[in-house]
Amino acid sequence: MFKKHPKGLLPAALANMGERFGFYTMMAILTLFLMAKFGLDKTYSGLIYSVFYFSIYILALVGGIIADRTRNYKGTILVGLIVMAVGYLLVALPTPTPVRNMALYLTITCFGLFTIAFGNGLFKGNLQALVGQMYDDPKYSNLRDSGFSIFYMFINVGAIFAPLAAVGIRNWWLSTNGFQYNADLPELCHGFLNGTLTPEAATRFQTLASEVSKTALPNDMGTFAADYLNVFSTGFHYAFGIAVIAMAISLVIFLANKRILPDPKLAAANKQELGKDEIRMEAKEVRQRIWALIAVFAVVIFFWFSFHQNGLTLTFFAKDYTLLKIGSMDITAELFQTMNPFFVVFLTPVVLAVFGWLRARGKEPSTPNKIAIGMGIAALAYLVMTLGSFGLPTAAQAEAMGGLPDAQRVTPFLLIGTYFILTVAELCISPLGISFVSKVAPPQYQGLMQGGWLGATAIGNQLLFIGAVLYDTIPIWATWSVFVVVCLVAMTVMFSMLRWLNRITE
Repeated sequence: MFKKHPKGLLPAALANMGERFGFYTMMAILTLFLMAKFGLDKTYSGLIYSVFYFSIYILALVGGIIADRTRNYKGTILVGLIVMAVGYLLVALPTPTPVRNMALYLTITCFGLFTIAFGNGLFKGNLQALVGQMYDDPKYSNLRDSGFSIFYMFINVGAIFAPLAAVGIRNWWLSTNGFQYNADLPELCHGFLNGTLTPEAATRFQTLASEVSKTALPNDMGTFAADYLNVFSTGFHYAFGIAVIAMAISLVIFLANKRILPDPKLAAANKQELGKDEIRMEAKEVRQRIWALIAVFAVVIFFWFSFHQNGLTLTFFAKDYTLLKIGSMDITAELFQTMNPFFVVFLTPVVLAVFGWLRARGKEPSTPNKIAIGMGIAALAYLVMTLGSFGLPTAAQAEAMGGLPDAQRVTPFLLIGTYFILTVAELCISPLGISFVSKVAPPQYQGLMQGGWLGATAIGNQLLFIGAVLYDTIPIWATWSVFVVVCLVAMTVMFSMLRWLNRITE
């Protein structure tokens, strides 16, 4: 697979695996942690989630500017890895639950999240820029799309194990302290302590408390609620700690392979290749390329607004509406986050083979065309969710019941199928979009334009909280239908620009 590609591709992908591990740890458990730790509702936890993911990507613009100005991509990447590890350490340190000083501990958590986001901004876009520079060599230029797809596949290997590790650590800590896992209990515990449970929910709380207690049945329900919340949240703190270890592994890999990665500063000084490219590219062409990139950035905002619901409303749906059992095997809501990275790794060779087959026959779609197709596939994924959610009670009705009984929950294969389709869409958009940026961006703006791609992702992520608001206020099927419409509109706009974008990229 790597035979015809630059030798720095695999080390770059392996160095990125720690970042993906942390990213998917957060995607799997961040909103659930915020609700269990602080008793936040879905809207407020969704707001923090969306601001966090906005910050991760918008700060890539800052990282791109720093690297472009200093021409020190490798140094910026190295600092980013270290800062990310410090951020994960901050949120990994256990603090008491129920939280007595909400303002203090929520501020500490948010500061840790900002530290992670800032480190990610220094790291992510600049490593992608280095990968793009590997394919500036004419010997590899025709392999750029497939190279980024391979890079994207390998960095997601770490993401597969992140939710598994998080769930394993959390459940191990529950078991060590005499409890079993139940997705509905943290919310019920907070409701009991706050005196807000309906009679129906209070009855369900007592039933579940008896079921999850592995030793003596609880006599004091207030003590049980406080203990369960403390153990549950501490398990999540320890899960964040695993991300620190993953970041350390990535740091070692990066340092061990640093010398074989491209060095733009050295290339500019010794070969003056960058200067030659800038001279050949007229100011008019630079403007055209930048406007083409901005147009694509504007469209993909709506993809990320829809796609990254996987860590928000789709996770809520897994907890609230999905039967957490496959055959005789019990599962948890967080484990659905393994589906996307697993399908990335599994499907990338298939997608590459299909595009390779089309390329050999001169029928391969252009990169902008692939992005437009991906938007249509994303709309199909949410159409599946819309059809599968008809007849379900609203989120407010489910909460008043203290959670749905198993008989009223949907099959887990609804979410698994949705993640499968969304992953196909992602493979048509995310790695190929990064490739498109590296191909079209003027040489002097490589880091900045990669930051621009991530900035568009940031705006899409900032809009994520709208999904949480819709989830709590309108029928579930109507929430998914909003994303169907959004993706179809974006697809239509992208197809309308194809002729212009194809001309720019020729």
